[in-house]
Amino acid sequence: MSEIAVHYDIATGGDLAHHYARGESRPITVVGNPVLHQPCADVTEFGDDLARLVSDMFVSMRTARGVGLAANQIGVPLRVFVYLCPESYQRSEDELWHAGHVVNPVVETTGDDTGDHPEGCLSVPGAQAVVRRAAQVTVRGFDLAGNPVAVPGRDLLARCFQHETDHLNGRLYLDHLTPEERETALAEMSEPAYPVVTTDAATRP
Repeated sequence: MSEIAVHYDIATGGDLAHHYARGESRPITVVGNPVLHQPCADVTEFGDDLARLVSDMFVSMRTARGVGLAANQIGVPLRVFVYLCPESYQRSEDELWHAGHVVNPVVETTGDDTGDHPEGCLSVPGAQAVVRRAAQVTVRGFDLAGNPVAVPGRDLLARCFQHETDHLNGRLYLDHLTPEERETALAEMSEPAYPVVTTDAATRP
């Protein structure tokens, strides 16, 4: 991501180049895989295994060209997510992008404003639907060393924090939709341009 300016919101255990050099890309789990529909466990051990997982998540997110990724999206049911996301929905070329990870995240709404915007998901490839989210939040949790962190976010970044925390609670953006909207989104799914874990179509909701 050398072509964009990156702000590191929290100590990421090394910059993106560090994560990209040591991490491995893993396939993305898609809707219907049970791991996506179960709440994840709290991280209780902060060490090399967690650091390796975060590096793998950054690489997997880059491979799939996402702006956020939760651990259960690569099949690991632990409460941690990573992100590389701009704040603006326009994603202008000169905009600062935010990068970081949050372990055991909890999202707090910090204003009354909400926004209705299209939302997609690497685990629902090719589909989008409009979802109402809080426009301003703070995500609280821990870094790789177990230090408390609090990261504020607005607009797209706030949406990313809410979306990824939903994943760790066993929810997809599809769960915010009406049954008709959900059916439409599932029908719009397409062949992903990144490796995915094979899921029997019969198990999809």
